[in-house]
Order: sequence, then C-alpha cells, then structure tokens
Amino acid sequence: MYECSKERMDDKIKTFSGFGDTGKGGITRFSLSEEALAARSEFKKRMEAIGATVVTDDMANMYATIPGTEDLPAIISGSHLDSVRQGGNYDGVLGVLTAMEAAETIVLEKIPHKHPITVMVWTNEEGARFEPAMMSSGVICGKFDKAAMLASEAKDKKGYTFGEALKASGFMGEESNRLNPNKSKALVELHIEQGPVLENEKYDIGIVEGVCGMINYEFTLTGQAGHAGTTPMPYRKDALFAASKLIVHLHEEFDKLDSKLVYTTGKISCHPNIHTIIPDEIKFTLDARHQDPAVIKQVLDIIFALPETFEKCGLSYEKAWTRNTVSFTPGLVDYVEKSAQSLGYNSKRMYSGPGHDAQFVIDIIPATMIFVPSVGGHSHCELEFTPVEDCLKGANVLLNTLLLIDQE
Repeated sequence: MYECSKERMDDKIKTFSGFGDTGKGGITRFSLSEEALAARSEFKKRMEAIGATVVTDDMANMYATIPGTEDLPAIISGSHLDSVRQGGNYDGVLGVLTAMEAAETIVLEKIPHKHPITVMVWTNEEGARFEPAMMSSGVICGKFDKAAMLASEAKDKKGYTFGEALKASGFMGEESNRLNPNKSKALVELHIEQGPVLENEKYDIGIVEGVCGMINYEFTLTGQAGHAGTTPMPYRKDALFAASKLIVHLHEEFDKLDSKLVYTTGKISCHPNIHTIIPDEIKFTLDARHQDPAVIKQVLDIIFALPETFEKCGLSYEKAWTRNTVSFTPGLVDYVEKSAQSLGYNSKRMYSGPGHDAQFVIDIIPATMIFVPSVGGHSHCELEFTPVEDCLKGANVLLNTLLLIDQE
C-alpha cells in the first residue's frame, strides 16, 4: 500500500487557508472572488510544478492531468475551493488538496499507472455568492440550464451576474474541455463528513454509499392580526401559536419513523413582526432527509394528511424542492473499503446528508466518495477542523482507491 506525505499535506492545508483568511480560524472565499482566484492560481502553479497539464472549461471548472502510460480514460478526483461566509478550511477544499497530494505522490514516487489522473476543481459548489449550489457540476451533468446560471446575480454585488464574473475571472475555457463520459473512467471525491458520527464512533474513514434523498417544504399559517392588549385569548387566531404547535406535531410524528431520519425547521418569517400585534401570517420551512425513499414517502404522507385549518388558522404548504436518493457505484465503494482495510483503518459504510458534486456526476460516469471525520461535527463555520493525521488517512485511502481503479 502506498502512503502520502504528512508534511506535504500539512503544507497544502496551511497554504490554502490563507486565501480568504478571516483571522478567526476560517475563511470567506466566495466563488470567483479575488480570494478564490488566488487559490485557483496556487492550484494551477502547484499542479504544473509536478508536470500536470491544466485546462479549464466554459464554466471555469479546472482539470489538472498527469498522463498515464496508455491512452485510456482519466480517473478523476477533486472538489471545490469556494466557501460559505465565515466557513472552514476543510469543506470542499480538502477534496482538492488530498487529490493534489495523491497525484504528487504518484509523480514523486513514480508509481506505475495506466490511466491519466485528473485533479479537478468545480466552480461555485456552495452557491453562497451565486445561487444555486453545485452550479457548475449541475450544468455539466445536465441538471441546470447554463443560460439561467449565467444570469444568476451575486449576493454581494447588485446586478453583477455569474456570467460577468466568469468572463472577468481569467479561468473561463472551452466547452470541449468539460468532463466527458467518453474520456473519463471514474470520479472519487473526498470530503469531510460535516457531522459527528465518525468522530463519536471512532472511525477513521467513511465509505460513502450514496447521498440521502430529501424534501423541502414551506408551510404557511394564516390567522388574524389584532391588538395584543385588547383581543381576548379565546377570540384570537394567532398564526405564530398555530405554527409552533404544528412544528411540534410534525416533529412528534416524524420521531415515530426510522431513527436515521433527520429533519429541520431552519427558517421562519413572522408578519407583521411587531411586538404589540398578534401575528397573522407565519411561514416556516421543513427539511427532511433519509436514504430510503420509503421513509421519505412516510414523511410526505404525514404532511399530506394535515388539515386545512390548524389551531383556528388556515394551513397550506408548498414544495420548495426535492432530491432523490443517489447511490454510488458499488464497485468503487468496495474499492474504498478495500483500501481502508488494507491500510489498517477503521471504516464505516454510510450515506451523506449534504449534497456534493459527485451526486450529479454519478449520472454520467461511475463515482463514489470518501469521508474523513469532522471534529465536533462542525462544518460551514470557523470551528470546522480535521487533524492533519485524519486528512492524511483520507489521502492515503484516496490514493490507493485511484490505483485500484487503474488496475481494471
């Protein structure tokens, strides 16, 4: 079994943490921002230094390829360099850094490989500056309309579109450079878990079998506004009170379902939001996720059984969006497990709750993912952290997985 360098891994993490450093342990590195472009330039410089050829496509996705000994489809690994506001130094970027380290190890140790190895950077995975998330992989894999994506407006600069940022970036290339099913054998994406399971259960590696399906609905409770001091309690149609009771009802019903189901009410709006007025309209969201479509159906059955009136208020709901469960390529999942076992690492098969570019890629080429632990389960915040020793274990599993794929 081959192993990567802890020193090089640590250097990569520390170097890239400087691009968008908040000074509080994290980064703000919005897609195609000055900080993100600096990180891209560093990526290009480092990959060219080991002999890789670097090209970009029409969505500014980057492909750094070291040749194989035969004219075969490329084996691909990577993730994204952009972050959320005040995010961490591991989400997304670690998938790029471990892929860089795997490629560098192959080159420096002259490890034989038939297939080209491509390290990839996706553009605008987070959607923190330009919505939606996973924008470029969505375009490449036929999920999103490119023209609509180019028109997406920046949240930090009114009227400034993704298309304008793309042209100004200096990284927009040719459509012919896109990830191509005919020229690509497989994709393996490493990521931090973004949750506490691996750390709490003392596993070194998460073997990702797929991405959980999810639903996202918005509920509206409509009551009657009234003066907080003069309307007797029995006559009130308090939309906020009704919403609070509904949230509790939904949570109690969902708790009767499978223990792996997770659900969140993360956004609430109150009208008129004045302390002396009884609320007349409340909107809140519900996000529910599970790997089994049958459990998601049970969640929907509970929603669809709700009455039109709840606690004297009108009740309606609307689907915001959904995502079907995605299963990764079984043979590749097995390779990840075999690599982890051969290296002597404790591993666990699991599904991802968050979405990742690999879930779109699986529609056009074989794909899988590798998880490493997140200390405290922290992610999308400045507390996000994975010790370099755990990052190295992930890089080692990635390296050996790529080499197993190469032997096919």
